[in-house]
Amino acid sequence: MKILVTGTAGFIGFHIALRLLERGDDVIGVDNVNDYYDTRLKEARLDRLRDYRGFTEIRQDIADRPAMEELFRTHQPQRVCHMAAQAGVRYSIENPHAYADSNLSGFLNILEGCRNQKVEHLVYASSSSVYGANETMPFSVQDNVDHPVSLYAASKKANELMAHTYSHLYQLPTTGLRFFTVYGPWGRPDMAPFLFTRKILAGEPIDVFNFGQHKRDFTYIDDIVEGVIRTLDHVARPNPDWSGLKPDAASSRGPYRLYNIGSNNPTELSRFIEIIEQKTGKTAEKNYLPMQPGDVEATYANVDSLIEDVGYRPETTLEEGLGHFVEWYRGFYQI
Repeated sequence: MKILVTGTAGFIGFHIALRLLERGDDVIGVDNVNDYYDTRLKEARLDRLRDYRGFTEIRQDIADRPAMEELFRTHQPQRVCHMAAQAGVRYSIENPHAYADSNLSGFLNILEGCRNQKVEHLVYASSSSVYGANETMPFSVQDNVDHPVSLYAASKKANELMAHTYSHLYQLPTTGLRFFTVYGPWGRPDMAPFLFTRKILAGEPIDVFNFGQHKRDFTYIDDIVEGVIRTLDHVARPNPDWSGLKPDAASSRGPYRLYNIGSNNPTELSRFIEIIEQKTGKTAEKNYLPMQPGDVEATYANVDSLIEDVGYRPETTLEEGLGHFVEWYRGFYQI
């Protein structure tokens, strides 16, 4: 197939594009390679993708409406995997306008491109952040998500609502995936695995928020990619049993679906740090701090519907996954 993947210089988008290219699909990769974090890492990811003849690189901002209209007209993708977004919970407090541009205007441009070119299926990145102040564990796609605690989370909930509108009005098949703390080789430098590994290896103290009592559903990148591609191949369809009298939040009368995608196995941050210490062979100097604004105490994914519909089963243990990450980090940065 010809598949448009947005965010191909980013962590998850890069891995998805790589897997699609390896199985023989043609990939149109879109990224503006912004400087939210080190662009050398982004360029290194793109270098890996450029090795494949089926990869077409487009360096554009998804918020650029004329550019996105031209892209869809020219390349006419059959399916779209939309991973591009302004990421980061805490950065949304510092720079809120970046989220409106990329996560709202950019997402609208993708929806319009899919509608006008009659794309077969749009799969897009949502986030576990949408659960916000919800404390019912594990998080279910049936739960109320009306209380986001960051603008990033609000923008991701807005994406789900916007996608539903297009599924309802135009019969555009859309599937939103609520990612739960993805980690692994080629990961983002602003996330805990990268930050902790870098500082521990350098002998620098690490900031441990919420005194290490956070719980996260850490999910290895290979498990995430397998779930995303299975979902991309499983086109969303209307739910014939959907009723407005007792509405199902994860489906619709239109071809619309929402899924959690996580490891279904939350781990306390203190244990996460212990494993990195084991894999690096070094003990961390810890600076314990209270919880940060916009953060949540715990995340825990109920993935039953994704298992039932596409056969998703996360298989990588945290010990195995962090071992792969530390090995990659040492190799990439020659440590």
